[in-house]
Amino acid sequence: MKLKTLITTLLIGSSPIAALAAQPSPSNAEIGVPGPRNCLFSHGPVSGDPYVNAAYPDSATAYWAAIFSTPEGASLTLKGQFPHSRYISFISYDEKGVPVESVADYLIKPEAGSSNPYLPGAVRDSTQRDYRLNLLNQAKTDQEVIGQAQADGQGRPLHAPTNKNGQQVVLYRIYAADQGLHPTGGTPLPEPVLTLKDGSVLEGPAACKALKAAQFPRLAVAAVGMPKSQYLALLNQPGKPDTHPAQETPEWHIQLDRDSLIGIYTGKINPNARRSEGGFFPNLDNQYIRTIVNNRFGDVLVIRGKAPTTPKTVRGDKSMGSGELRYWSMCSNQGFANTRVNDCVHDENVPLDPQGYYTIMVSKAKDRPRVAHTECGIAWLPIADDGDGVKDPDVAVVQLRNMLAAPDFKHGVNSVEKDSEIAAVMGEYAPKGTYLQRNIIESVWTCPQQP
Repeated sequence: MKLKTLITTLLIGSSPIAALAAQPSPSNAEIGVPGPRNCLFSHGPVSGDPYVNAAYPDSATAYWAAIFSTPEGASLTLKGQFPHSRYISFISYDEKGVPVESVADYLIKPEAGSSNPYLPGAVRDSTQRDYRLNLLNQAKTDQEVIGQAQADGQGRPLHAPTNKNGQQVVLYRIYAADQGLHPTGGTPLPEPVLTLKDGSVLEGPAACKALKAAQFPRLAVAAVGMPKSQYLALLNQPGKPDTHPAQETPEWHIQLDRDSLIGIYTGKINPNARRSEGGFFPNLDNQYIRTIVNNRFGDVLVIRGKAPTTPKTVRGDKSMGSGELRYWSMCSNQGFANTRVNDCVHDENVPLDPQGYYTIMVSKAKDRPRVAHTECGIAWLPIADDGDGVKDPDVAVVQLRNMLAAPDFKHGVNSVEKDSEIAAVMGEYAPKGTYLQRNIIESVWTCPQQP
């Protein structure tokens, strides 16, 4: 067939492409990602399905990204209202998704006449909840403690320097919004206020235009997921069993740099690497440990551990409590190429026994034990039907988050320096896993009679 004839056939002939073109257009409800956005925080919300689901989000949270460029000589401020939630933060990143600085909620100074509901003992339902946060196009010079609550001061700015690709990147996070208020926590997304070099002030869409907030992100591919070819190469290592790197007794790894993340597969983990750089836009206020799960070892992975204490907020508690951590969760995710979350459970929806221990079961939906329900004192996490989302249908990545440990709590993930120290440092708070068959679980665990 001549080239001209081929092109004509593809464009207007009775080919599958022509048939596809004849299909009705999708409705507005079917186009785009659901959820609120504004002109600055236009990328997101990132969370579990049906939102943007990448870079291992916690399904009880929502993240939005702003990509912008502050004009020379201008100053940028965000104005917003503190949401009704457990936690918020603004974190800046470089082009590789490596965090620069976090300004968590308790470090944000409220406006005059307003209060910060995230401070211990604060009233959470105050109607006066305005704040402003300055964003500086400057590098951060000092090294802050990560994963641990710091002294409360008079508020601080966020350093969000222009990265090597000529962009500034800031993520806004809301964790555990009060019941019925996911994803925004019942308040609008923060708006930009831009003061130009000549002293004129722009707000909202006019500020976004000057900030070039509609520009396309110029990020490294690995910032949001490992290239598929690299992931497959890690899976296909000579001499390794088909379950590698999962172990029959799960091995947990703390989050360090990207080489150490890959080292879960290669065994080359540098214990002296910097923390919280190896994930996909990690949260500096969280510290993580993760394990690779493979249900060829058994239908169900049963995980037990002691739960750290945290504030209770989801049901609209009137005041902000305190605890050993601000928040913790455990999530089931797909592989490092997919970086999709299957689902998460967090502190307020994980049942505990009288001694404060949790039981979390991880399995395919078809293998979910009949007792794996909160009514029976057990939380459950799914393994996706397609496993890692690339090759192995039996694989998941299970990840434990610990957020903002209290300075006197020494058993959080933030206190662990090396993989080999997880059990010793975390003690009874360290998760321990065992693979079992579904019918064995149902013969051992019982469920109280329901009324």
